[in-house]
Amino acid sequence: MARKRRKKSLPNDQWYQMDLHLHTSASSDFQQEGVTYLELLKEAERKNLDIIAFTDHNTVNGYKTMVEEIDDLELLERLERLTPEEEQRLQEYRRLLDKILVLKGFEFTATFGFHILGIFPPKTSIRDLEFLLLQLGLPPDKLDCGATDVGATTDVLSAYQIINEAGGIVIGAHANSNHGVALQGMRFGGQTRIAFTQDENLHALEVTDLDRQGKNATARFFDGSKPEYPRRMRCIQGSDSHRLTRDPHNPKNLGLGDRVTEVLLSELSFEALYAVFNGDDFACTRPYRAEARPFDYIQAAREEGPNIVQDFHQHYSKRGGFLDAIVADVCAFANTNGGALYIGVPEDPRKPPTGLGNAPTRILNQLRSEIETRITPALAVTVDLQDTLGMKVARIAVPRGAETPYTVDDSKIFLRSEAETTLAVRDEIVAMVKRSLEYEGQAPPAPASSPLAPVSAPSTDLLQPPSIPDTLLPPRTGVEIADIELRRGTRYYTMRDLRNGNLVKNVTLRSARHLWRYAIEENEKNPINPAQVRWLGDVGLWKRRAHGSLTRFDLVQRTGDSLRIYYGVTEEGLHGLWNALVGE
Repeated sequence: MARKRRKKSLPNDQWYQMDLHLHTSASSDFQQEGVTYLELLKEAERKNLDIIAFTDHNTVNGYKTMVEEIDDLELLERLERLTPEEEQRLQEYRRLLDKILVLKGFEFTATFGFHILGIFPPKTSIRDLEFLLLQLGLPPDKLDCGATDVGATTDVLSAYQIINEAGGIVIGAHANSNHGVALQGMRFGGQTRIAFTQDENLHALEVTDLDRQGKNATARFFDGSKPEYPRRMRCIQGSDSHRLTRDPHNPKNLGLGDRVTEVLLSELSFEALYAVFNGDDFACTRPYRAEARPFDYIQAAREEGPNIVQDFHQHYSKRGGFLDAIVADVCAFANTNGGALYIGVPEDPRKPPTGLGNAPTRILNQLRSEIETRITPALAVTVDLQDTLGMKVARIAVPRGAETPYTVDDSKIFLRSEAETTLAVRDEIVAMVKRSLEYEGQAPPAPASSPLAPVSAPSTDLLQPPSIPDTLLPPRTGVEIADIELRRGTRYYTMRDLRNGNLVKNVTLRSARHLWRYAIEENEKNPINPAQVRWLGDVGLWKRRAHGSLTRFDLVQRTGDSLRIYYGVTEEGLHGLWNALVGE
């Protein structure tokens, strides 16, 4: 069937409701007998869905069967042999397919049983998708079965690449639950988990707790603030329905459209949807709330607090240096992992937003002008108006720059260090220049703490961390004093950034940034007393302190006869025994 959908072009972007994960009777585990494809479309209309995707297990036979049914009806129409009931069914198909964007797709079972959604444009032929499934290792005799048990197929990372190169949207299905690529409850190594959820060919993760807030929410985990997961991942939700309506005997067994994502599009088309999934504006998708007010992602961000990829500014005037601080943050985000700034909102989530006054457009233009004229080289940022708690505020979305280092006023170079923007020092500037030269002419590199772009440390034995078991790896945030050198009565420190392993030499107490200064002062004035450390095997808690909205820990590790001290570790840096030690 080659039906051409009418695009709903609008003067402004509009929120659409989508469910990109639903099964039909073509899936062997579909739970309701006799459900027709027309009934699926009618249920989608009843749930006010604008976009759906048929994603049967390892087959496109469901979509193909619907197309064949419509083709048969249209043939009878041309032959003038339609019965009244058939004519009514054909007209209903046409009306619903003109109203709802129905996409082809499948839920592919990769090696070890991991599930991956591939969503494709309407113009993609069924034959091409069947060939793609064969290319992914699906046995030919399983092509129409809709079974989850398909034997050995393609590995997860290769499947991502193949589906992406075929023009599909690649989504990790129910990533945080059974058969999900986040590997919850599975004994796979950390590097495998990182690769499965950070790969450049993966567009999004489907999660079952998108509406949940707090530090244990899956979307919070993949927000780009974790050292080992520095690429922020778009998280969406879908019903994963294996029936038309919710099971009355098991409410967790959802029906079509019972778990929906809203997406902000310029038009109702696959092309617009594809652009969102390939973009870095994470405000374009949100969990749909049928009866409650829309999800307020800015308030949710405020409740998380400032971190390496987000910050908040209540004021924005030149007077008082507020505008200078905003520009410095933009520069720092571009030089680090990218991020978002929210202007007109205090950091404290308990305080109401102040907004942009009576001239929000003027404020946006001023922000754009300052960024364009003061940051070098040119940086493509998004500056727009957003709503939070009934107020208009500004958002600045900053990409991770490909031409580092970026400067403010031609000479000042800023970096983001956890929740702090600081001036870069010599060794950090050298690392940025090397990174920029290495990736010159290529796509922007992966964040520095990603395994895809490892940071090389100096080979000096003195500065290399001693070899330790994986279970006792250092925390992943905070700093460590790696070396101290006395020159003409002045102590020069070498600081190790635990987030990415970078070493910065020639740091003095006078030149040290906040966390470094704290570590140096503690080292000089309050040396470690092993008898006062709370030990758990070879790791210990030395101090716990509040720092704004964060809790920071000073931690100790025994390695042979020596002690390593990690200052200012945040919750994001805790793992393994460190979590057990501090009770997080």
